[in-house]
Amino acid sequence: MTTQLSIEADDRPTLLIVDDDLTFCTVLANAMAKRGFNVSSAHTVEQALESAEACTPEYAVIDLRLPGVSGLTLVEKLKLLDPGTRIVMLTGYASIATAVEAIKLGATHYLAKPVDVDEIMIAFERITGDADVKISAHPLSVGRLEWEYIQRVLNENKGNVSVTARILNMHRRTLQRKLTKYPAKA
Repeated sequence: MTTQLSIEADDRPTLLIVDDDLTFCTVLANAMAKRGFNVSSAHTVEQALESAEACTPEYAVIDLRLPGVSGLTLVEKLKLLDPGTRIVMLTGYASIATAVEAIKLGATHYLAKPVDVDEIMIAFERITGDADVKISAHPLSVGRLEWEYIQRVLNENKGNVSVTARILNMHRRTLQRKLTKYPAKA
């Protein structure tokens, strides 16, 4: 169900929040409304597209994992509606592969949950990269490397678990179990 926090038409920038976690979505919507946005929220890609077609948002916060199709699909479709939309992708399942794809598809920034409102506001304003970003002194763990590789192959196969399992020479159920686990620590 799509909700509209501000019914009146005004000059405030429009923001679409798309997340299947209803509590997170409501808390974020309230916080962003206090920061001057005219906020609408959706919990599926279909609801978000319906809302965006009615009123193209200037800003969007999209969760990567949504029921049905990935939030990456929504990034691409929002950019087709309005190339100027500034999109921040959020995820609790951060991986290098999905971050790269989100940026390639047009997201302004990619943030791993948990995230606070100030981080999202800063991400909306970033238009260039940061050459001073800290580089880790430690290589990724074996578990994290496996997670990243699985995510990359899954992404290359448009989320098709069966094809990905065949390519990885892994039983489909084993792959599904690995995908339901949180990513390994870096």
